[in-house]
Amino acid sequence: MVIQAFSNFVSKEAFSGILLFVAAVCAVLVANSGLGQQYFDFWHMHLGMALGSHVLSMTLEHWVNDALMALFFLMVGLEIKREMLIGELASVQKAAFPVLAAIGGMVVPALIYVMLNPSNPMGFGVPMATDIAFALGILMLLGKRANVSAKLFLVALAVVDDLGAVLIVATVYTGDIQAQYFLPAALIYALIWILNLRGCKSLLPYLILGIALWFYIHAIGIHATIAGVLLAMAIPVGSKIDEQTFLNNSRGALDNFEHHIDEIPVLNHHQIDALEQIAYGYDKVQNPLVRLEHNLHGLSAFFIMPLFAFVNAGVLIDMSSLSEHFMVASGVALGLLIGKPVGIVGLTWLGARLGIVKKPDNLSWPEIVGVGFLGGIGFTMSIFITNLAFADPQLINAVKLAIFSSSLLAGILGALLIVKASRSTR
Repeated sequence: MVIQAFSNFVSKEAFSGILLFVAAVCAVLVANSGLGQQYFDFWHMHLGMALGSHVLSMTLEHWVNDALMALFFLMVGLEIKREMLIGELASVQKAAFPVLAAIGGMVVPALIYVMLNPSNPMGFGVPMATDIAFALGILMLLGKRANVSAKLFLVALAVVDDLGAVLIVATVYTGDIQAQYFLPAALIYALIWILNLRGCKSLLPYLILGIALWFYIHAIGIHATIAGVLLAMAIPVGSKIDEQTFLNNSRGALDNFEHHIDEIPVLNHHQIDALEQIAYGYDKVQNPLVRLEHNLHGLSAFFIMPLFAFVNAGVLIDMSSLSEHFMVASGVALGLLIGKPVGIVGLTWLGARLGIVKKPDNLSWPEIVGVGFLGGIGFTMSIFITNLAFADPQLINAVKLAIFSSSLLAGILGALLIVKASRSTR
């Protein structure tokens, strides 16, 4: 069951990575074509809503980056919670190695950036991120030449990496704080947890309150996507009925269905009742967390992330912006291309040498180096943090060019190293 779920996850991530790449290429082509100005003007159009005296108005770009990406962060939060409960991060022994790798993969790129840009340190979060969709997409395209253990390691590493990105967005990249909205936000979040503690398994009340939580967190000045992560932590794990009860009820319903088979080519009411009983049990036996994550995954992988890429990847290929902001772009590029693999491999190697962690037996050091380079594919999260860290359009353009070029090189190097490592182990 776990292997099948993991297989479904990585296959969706692989196709999502390909779709992300297509969306990014289309955005660059449109931005640098005769439709470029219309492209930028369209995403900067305002769309608003009013509820009484409260008015919420943002550009289309911000609706994508602040509202739709909150759903993406909700899914990220659900993945983090699941991995911590039953996945690769469920025990200290299993989690230690990828956690140490993720820490190294965040700290070293940030240090490289800050050393090159001591007067402009706010971009330190840009090279810290890993785009799991792109990275897993490359691993899946390699097929059997990529070790399954390498894929598991990359997923666990990226989950911890996402948690680090969430904490950075929540604590560093915030606007002017409007303290008067803290109380209503806290009350709404407390109500969400009361639902959890009282055993509410229906997702609808959580999602309705989650919308209100998003609104007040946006009003506070904290980046509103954090509402998605906060909501994810409160989504219950336990199901309404246990597996054995579901099996017993379903067997009884199937027996009833079979008992009432007749010659009429239309289901009779006894059979319809039996099917409805099975469907009712199907809803009750599912874990709310897993069900919501499953429902969000397709929406996120095939709509939200490609749309985010199309909106934000429309970078003008202008070398003058790179030359003007060379050190910032270099800090980002070197952080992703050099800092990520050095941090991931260096800290895990040191930890293994000191006996702090144990390297998985079925994962070789050359494969870890390859995964380290794949961790340097920043893209989605790096672009997301870029938009929070910088305000100058020319600087943002230069940083995006650095992200694209370094992510592409990191992906190619990572793939080549993993193929080479797989050949040497045969």
